[in-house]
Amino acid sequence: MTRFEWQKSSRSAANDNCVEVRTVDGLVELRESDDGDIIVRTTPVKFAKFLQGVKDGEFDHHADFS
Repeated sequence: MTRFEWQKSSRSAANDNCVEVRTVDGLVELRESDDGDIIVRTTPVKFAKFLQGVKDGEFDHHADFS
């Protein structure tokens, strides 16, 4: 991932409705592409733990699969 360049998932649709990520000054930043003014910042370690939780299904109970 290039510093300061927002990256979105290759699984995102062609529209701008996705989550984007980048690194700045050693931190990971996330934003929703349709509301780019709100940016969440975290450490790489915490971001990696979050991604592992997503992969493990830890947050599935928050999703509406209907």
